[in-house]
Amino acid sequence: MADAGQTTDDARLRARVATLMGAFRDAGGVEVSAPVLLPAEALLDLYGEDIRGRAYVTSDALRGEQMLRPDFTVPVVQRHMAEGAEPARYAYAGPVFRKQEQDPSRANEYPQVGYEVFARSAPAETDAEVFALIAAQLDGLPVRAVTGDIGILMAAVRGLETTDRRRTALMRHIWRPRRFRALLDRFAGRTPVPASRARLLAEDHPWTGAAPQIGLRGRAEVEARIAALREDAAEPPLAAEALALLDALLAVRETCDFAIERLRDLSVDLVSIRPAVDRLAARLDALDARGFAPGSLEFEANYGRTSMEYYDGFVFGFYATRRPDWPPVATGGRYDALTERLGQGAGAIPAVGGVVRPDLVVALDGAGT
Repeated sequence: MADAGQTTDDARLRARVATLMGAFRDAGGVEVSAPVLLPAEALLDLYGEDIRGRAYVTSDALRGEQMLRPDFTVPVVQRHMAEGAEPARYAYAGPVFRKQEQDPSRANEYPQVGYEVFARSAPAETDAEVFALIAAQLDGLPVRAVTGDIGILMAAVRGLETTDRRRTALMRHIWRPRRFRALLDRFAGRTPVPASRARLLAEDHPWTGAAPQIGLRGRAEVEARIAALREDAAEPPLAAEALALLDALLAVRETCDFAIERLRDLSVDLVSIRPAVDRLAARLDALDARGFAPGSLEFEANYGRTSMEYYDGFVFGFYATRRPDWPPVATGGRYDALTERLGQGAGAIPAVGGVVRPDLVVALDGAGT
């Protein structure tokens, strides 16, 4: 039997969930649900490396691999792409499940309450709408907001003067900062070629007929990979100027008013980011109109790169100012490309959403800190 304190905490949590859902419904969100078990094979690649490593996966002979729901956004997008019409707004609440092997003090099952918007027009306005709605639910609590825009870095990578293969590799690892940096250094000639790869690239043939075939890759696949490595090794290194501009972009960490000035300065030479910077400026205007002055918001060009891999534009998070050990109290962002991947040929639909951890909100509210 639960003690009185536990019963009180449960009641406060239920009340907070109800309050959040009420606010999201009042904003136009249609209440939806999502299965607790999701098909793992089709969905795991849509999540970031961190989430994939923390998903609870099981299988059976009839359904194949299944995973406990690690978030709501992907199944909500699937539902919308199958049966929704734009514009649409959704609200949801329920538990999500993630392993916490690196930090056993964190819960591996916890509640989320979220709000998602699908709308083809006025993306700056819907970005501001979601951010403002989430911020309103945290009003009066000791939290700080951080914003970013992964779309700016993606635009910079797409604009690099290099091969399609190198751009594709960098795009794939945008959400893995260490791997991304290692690739940049390799493509720039900053790091030595490993001895094993140097020997491989120097040989006239990838292997001889007498060499054993080990692993699952066939001879043709191995030879194709070696040919690609040799082709890449023959490419000139990335220009030092391009690397310096990327480094300067990734170092931007200012309040939004100063960040937009710095990004506009960089866009003089880093021309490919200009449209993304214009979108950021429009978003800041929309946020300003809702009472969030650019000078009051933090911007980090690196922010969101270890989060969900489906984010491809605006990203944000709210953090407890006196509990740096906590995960974010609320997070969100734009994921236009995800709708195209799940749309079964229907094309992309601009979409943005955010989630709140009501358990952390209750803890903050109760602590009075």
